[in-house]
Amino acid sequence: MTAPKYDAAWVGATAISTRPTTSVAPEVIVAAGVRLVEAHFSGSPCAPVRDMIGADDIAAAYLVQQYFNDARRARGARVVGRKIGATSEAVQAQLGVDQPDFGVLFDDMEYGDAELIPIRRLLQPKAEAEVAFVLAEDLADGPLDLARIRRAVGAVAAALEIVDSRIADWNISFGDTVADNASSGLYVLGSERRTLGEVEPVDVTMSMTIDGREVSSGNGAACLGDPMRAVAWLAHQARTFGDPLRAGQVVLSGALGPMRPVHPGGVVVATISGLGTVTARFSEEEQ
Repeated sequence: MTAPKYDAAWVGATAISTRPTTSVAPEVIVAAGVRLVEAHFSGSPCAPVRDMIGADDIAAAYLVQQYFNDARRARGARVVGRKIGATSEAVQAQLGVDQPDFGVLFDDMEYGDAELIPIRRLLQPKAEAEVAFVLAEDLADGPLDLARIRRAVGAVAAALEIVDSRIADWNISFGDTVADNASSGLYVLGSERRTLGEVEPVDVTMSMTIDGREVSSGNGAACLGDPMRAVAWLAHQARTFGDPLRAGQVVLSGALGPMRPVHPGGVVVATISGLGTVTARFSEEEQ
């Protein structure tokens, strides 16, 4: 069933109103975090962390994510936004959940439109086309109804997210992907910027090609029924977790169609109606 456009009741039902707790011991959280940190910085995928924290302990998974992301901050990475994952019914069914997840975008994850991306930075990359939002207002307090969410959006752009997994063979449960910063990798924003007065995200259509061949297609409704709905969900979650969305941050709202593997030397182009195109170019392996 296609989800409705922004649905305040759904957002309220699925957003966590108080940060969840876990019985997983702190030293286990640290051990799981260390496993992911070592995989990230060594470039060698690791075993799933569900053997330590369980497959569906959301609280434990977000604590591991926090450890992982704190390690990146300690090495100088700066938070510039958020990403939302598991926004399609198919992915949620695969992971056995009924809600999305979220992760952090760092400054070293962004590449310019058509800029060459060193493939060596990635382990098991896959590309997906998304609608990106650039916030013009903080969402730290006050109501989070549709009018407020829309007012906070300064610009809308086409985006390619290059998702990646530190976990070998993408052998992930929901807890694994949450812990792994929502399987984040890199991202590219298109050069065109639009306002919500110029384009309605739920109405966009998308086509994605790799090396000139269409490999994915979709539309705005594929992202939680409406990308604005995804942003509203994230705004609630971010506030609950004590790190609300801020002006200037980028929000990747979730895939508009199936993600596809990318390869060394590949060129990925997404065309999103009303938002133009966005291109990700990957270096040859030896580069």
